[in-house]
Amino acid sequence: MDSKELRILFLGTPEFAAHSLRALVGGGYNVVGVVTAPDKPAGRGLRMQQSAVKVYAESVGLRVFQPERLRDEEFLEELRKLNPDLGIVIAFRMLPEVVWSLPRLGTFNLHASLLPQYRGAAPINWAIINGEKVTGVTTFMLNSEIDKGDILGRMEVAISPEDNAGTLHDRLMDVGAELVLRTVENVAGGDAVPIVQSDIDEADLRPAPKIFKDDCQVDWTWNGQRIVDFIRGLSPYPGAYTEFNGTTLKIFDAHWTPQESSTPPRGGRGESILDFSCADGFIAVKKLQPAGKKIMTAKEFINGLKNNSQLSTLNSQLP
Repeated sequence: MDSKELRILFLGTPEFAAHSLRALVGGGYNVVGVVTAPDKPAGRGLRMQQSAVKVYAESVGLRVFQPERLRDEEFLEELRKLNPDLGIVIAFRMLPEVVWSLPRLGTFNLHASLLPQYRGAAPINWAIINGEKVTGVTTFMLNSEIDKGDILGRMEVAISPEDNAGTLHDRLMDVGAELVLRTVENVAGGDAVPIVQSDIDEADLRPAPKIFKDDCQVDWTWNGQRIVDFIRGLSPYPGAYTEFNGTTLKIFDAHWTPQESSTPPRGGRGESILDFSCADGFIAVKKLQPAGKKIMTAKEFINGLKNNSQLSTLNSQLP
């Protein structure tokens, strides 16, 4: 079948998904409907916010659905009327079988890891946190188990020492859009060769569970490389943090200096560097955000302290 004749149902919410939707529309593929999250209040003014997918879909005249309940019969009937051949889901909530099995050829998902590694909600973050050098994107057919469907395609992406979750997200977003188009072509042409995941020994796999605030606190007893990877993997969101004197400091960028002998410094070193001791050296914080304030450099933070006694107090509270 001609890939451009496939009736595609697209499901997604954030910019990571919208990027692939743009690629599909720009490539001339036939997207007959888009399903995304309902608008929700956000920000201090609680203004209703539309998803990135909705904003783009409406800008090009695509039909948009925003169901509160995916099993709602009225919504399902509207999807049946679309008569979709293929479903594509990216960064969306878990789908019930009645939705993912509706398209004639089934539904595939784009996942931001090299499956079967890093199944779960936060694969980009965990790949960096765990010090991986390579990650990638995978397309796979949805089934009743989370991230365990048959693999259709994979593309690798190198992780550089300078990457954080934000920069890696953007590169994977670009590569992911490319893989989505390639997968559509393979499915349409009958060239897709699914790889079953069921034979994998799960004891060898690293998971990628959702990250909560309690997961983001830096442990200064770790070695330096682990701390830096932890900070990178949580930057810019949700942000690694440490506590001092009842205040939270989010840390977005830091550098590790090994130091095998003598005790590393325990606080501000000079006028522009904020050092934290760790198991094998010290961590120089470069970018941070005190609670209730904007993101700033370490120099700006130190300059903002009222006097040297405050800096001394800060130093006494740091690990």
